[in-house]
Amino acid sequence: MSNRVVCREASHAGSWYSASGSQLNAQLEGWLSQAQSTIRPARAIIAPHAGYTYCGACAAHAYKQVDPSITRRVFILGPSHHVPLSRCALSPADVYRTPLYDLRIDQKVYADLWKTGLFERMSLQTDEDEHSIEMHLPYTAKAMESHKDEFSIVPVLVGALSESKEQEYGKLLSKYLADPSNLFIISSDFCHWGQRFRYTYYDESQGEIYRSIEHLDRMGMGIIEQLDPMSFTNYLKKYRNTICGRHPIGVLLNNPVQGFLS
Repeated sequence: MSNRVVCREASHAGSWYSASGSQLNAQLEGWLSQAQSTIRPARAIIAPHAGYTYCGACAAHAYKQVDPSITRRVFILGPSHHVPLSRCALSPADVYRTPLYDLRIDQKVYADLWKTGLFERMSLQTDEDEHSIEMHLPYTAKAMESHKDEFSIVPVLVGALSESKEQEYGKLLSKYLADPSNLFIISSDFCHWGQRFRYTYYDESQGEIYRSIEHLDRMGMGIIEQLDPMSFTNYLKKYRNTICGRHPIGVLLNNPVQGFLS
């Protein structure tokens, strides 16, 4: 039996964010220094996964709420952009590399999830092609650096789930969310607007197009904050907003643990 450690390389380093550990560290520190800690410690955060040039400063507001002194396991739920997936998938890797330091996957939790029969195993190529989870790794490493030898990660690639599947995975993960030593990171950008995305919803009463988009997204964020999965589902059905992390968000909202964000 092989004891070879399987490593997922930081495949988007050097393009979506800096491959230089020192430069990346300085950027992250700069963005975090501009953010305020308002609801720390957060039990779950939703943060974007675009290139850091576009979303680095925005993501800092979420990661500023992380308390590394109590966090021992970080679940990262990201949507699948490149492969068709109707369920959720686990990584074949043992370690995720970042320009800051390597992150260790919690193989005990992975084994427990695998036993449920609800998860697929993605290939290493699929894992390295996908950016939705990777874009949270440097920020996770930075937020947790004071306790970097005391935590593990649980990356989960989320497919195009039905409502019933979102409920099923939400229930399955509820015992982990109930544990205050676990942090859930939900990877999602919001509206993707334009012909390229086949989405051109425009509420002229809001004024310019960008104001219509902002109003639409803020409406969705308000519903998410209510922790009401049915309202979020109805919002998506009505407006068809192209929130790429809608299924990871749906899994979070379908969690029966009440008050987990308090």
